[in-house]
Amino acid sequence: MKLYFKINHLDDTYTIYSILEWNWWCFLLKVYTAILFQLIVWSGFSVIEWLSHHDLIFYKVLMFGVFFYLALIIGNYIIRSPRKTLLATIISLSIYGSFHLIMSIVSVV
Repeated sequence: MKLYFKINHLDDTYTIYSILEWNWWCFLLKVYTAILFQLIVWSGFSVIEWLSHHDLIFYKVLMFGVFFYLALIIGNYIIRSPRKTLLATIISLSIYGSFHLIMSIVSVV
């Protein structure tokens, strides 16, 4: 089992990270990166939805499906696990939805 050392130069302390902890941090970084890219996709969806405000609801649902699939593909490319990608996509979609809802409430007030 390999150990990674982190040296703090301020007070000369050493922190030992095992491979499991290192992999956990790498996984969190992958999920964070995937969520950021997916939020960019959801922002693009918001712009396209704003531009097509006269379209039928069927076409908006179809467009949502296309953007959801694109977010899944981008997330799966980064995370490399379909189940974790779906979880990250749902998290990014909930962040987007809550932000969209808060902004609509703020614009009314």
